[in-house]
Formats: sequence, C-alpha cells, structure tokens
Amino acid sequence: MKYKVGIVGVSRGGSYMHHFGRGTRSEITALCDLKEASLAACAEEMHLPKEACYTDYEAFLDSGIDIVVVSTPIPFHEEQVVRALEKGKHVFSEVTMANTLEGCTRIREAAKRSAGTYMMAENYIFFHFIQEWKKYVEAGYLGRIHYAEAEYIHNIRNLLVDTASGETFWRTYRPPIHYCSHCLGPIMALIGDGDYIVKATASGNKNTMVSDFWPSTIDIQVALFETKQGRGIKIARSQVTPVPEPHTVYYSVYGTKGFLENDRQHHESVGHRYFEGIDKETVPINCYQTDVFAAEYAKKSHGTSDYTIANYFLDCLDFGRTPLLNEDFAFELTVPGIIAHEAACQGNVWLDVPHFE
Repeated sequence: MKYKVGIVGVSRGGSYMHHFGRGTRSEITALCDLKEASLAACAEEMHLPKEACYTDYEAFLDSGIDIVVVSTPIPFHEEQVVRALEKGKHVFSEVTMANTLEGCTRIREAAKRSAGTYMMAENYIFFHFIQEWKKYVEAGYLGRIHYAEAEYIHNIRNLLVDTASGETFWRTYRPPIHYCSHCLGPIMALIGDGDYIVKATASGNKNTMVSDFWPSTIDIQVALFETKQGRGIKIARSQVTPVPEPHTVYYSVYGTKGFLENDRQHHESVGHRYFEGIDKETVPINCYQTDVFAAEYAKKSHGTSDYTIANYFLDCLDFGRTPLLNEDFAFELTVPGIIAHEAACQGNVWLDVPHFE
C-alpha cells in the first residue's frame, strides 16, 4: 500500500511533489495552497483531478492523506504542523521548525503526543559531500571534532521586498540568523555524540546596505555557539550581502586529527582535507552536493539532497525508525538562531539556549 501524500505550499513543495509522487511507496493525492492558479498548474503537472486541490487546510487534512509535506512560509509552520500532528498525520516539514521559541516548543510537544511521525526537512545534511564527510568522521580520520564554521550568504533582496510596488513579503520579518539550520544542521549531524548547543551570542544589528526592512536586511549576523561538551561553532548569515551566483554555502570542520572544508563559491566544488598521519599535505577532495551516480530524476534540486531526504523519511516510516531530524533535533537546530538574534539585539551578550532532556 502506498502512502497518500498531501503537499501544502506548492511552490517550494514542487520538488518534493516529484520525489514523493513517484516510485512504489508513495503517491501525491492532495495539494493545498491559497493560490488557485498555482494549484491548478501543479494538479495538471501531476495528473490530479480538480477535487484533489484545496484552499482550505482543514479539508485538505481530512482528505485521507497519510503524510503532510509542509512547504509553506515559516510563520505558518506552527499552526499547520501542530494541526496535522493532532490528526495523527506524519509530518515532513520544511525548515526551520518555527519562527518563535514558543512555536518550536508547541510543535515538539504535539509531536510527542501524536501517533504520527514528525521530521524537519533539513536537506543540507543530505548533500552528497556531507554524507561522505560523515563516513570520514565515523572512521575516526578527524579524531574528535572540537570546532566548526559555516556560512550561508544568499542575496535574496527580491524576496524581501518588491522594488516596483514596495510590497513586503514574509521574509521581510525574518532576521538572517533565524534561518540557521542549513548551517547548524550539517555541523551538528557530523558532531553527533549526543552534543547540543547551550549558549549563544551574535553580532549584527545594523542595516547599512539596505536601510529599510529591518531585521531581514541586517548586513550580516555572525553567531558563536558553545555546546554542552565544550565545542565551539561559528556561523555567518546574510540575506543582502552581494556574492556571485551560486550563493555561498561553506563548511569547515576541525578535529584533533585534521580538518575538512568545501569551496565557498561553487556548489559542485573541490574542497580540501588533511588527516594527520595519512596526508602529508592538504589534499583536494570532491565536495559535490549531487551524487553524480544517482538517476537524473533524483537531481531535481539542491543536488540530490531533496530526493535523498524524502526517501530517508519513507524509510523511517517503513521500518519504524525515529528520524535523525525528529522534533528534538529540529528544536536544537532552530532555537539557537532565535536566541542568537536576541543576543545581538541586546548588544552581543551571551544567552542560554533552552534544551529538553
């Protein structure tokens, strides 16, 4: 029997629509969006009848679906995820978990009560090169990871405000550092070891390049995090800093026996490694987001990570496994960014990051 999948938010959900809509394990049976034209276009593409399209979320949830793919803007995640979990649905939700500490807490509590399985779709963990780095870590080549950095610099001024009309969008009200899971996700997945972030600080509360639309247009926010086991993490986030296409997605991981890093400016890049006792000098390594040996349909977007994470979620459901990105890990990847922004606004103070045992 195939899982019946419904997607709410068909714009970003378009990629997952294809991955969940093919194969022997799942099928798309319902779509939900406020834009009827977008619904009609997606329904035609997926060969779905008009009756499979919903603008009412409650009716969509009651349409017989097993899995809800939440691909709507972040401010909607709290209510939509909680409502789906309350109805016993499995939930595969876009990043980040929610836009407030209270929202993250409410989702986590709903997931604990629900018969359904919650997973946050932090697809950057499933970049091909991050999965390859995980093998290095597990083999002990890095020793104990003690420090890591990440940068996600993405100039999305066009998604913050319509320059012709002056209309603002939902991202206008999102501080850069709130969108931190693309940075923290791969780092914390590589660290593992039961560690989690306990303290945060950050700098960045001025918007000099784009003078309006604070906080989204803060020039850049740089956060420092301290983990329970004493590791240090630094991440940099900007939504307005000019960088060449494609945008900057960078990681460097330092251990007691060496380091790994990818290239800042190319998604299918060549990075570097050094493993003490194995490498005499820094060695170039492929850091591709895409698994070049995957089928062409798997390379739909974000390398092969969307395809890989969708199948990982189905594996968890099929075999009764708790997802890595369950409600606890999703909380730990989202809340540090919320706290870091507050720390920056208070003048670069250190603040405690909540954690649930």
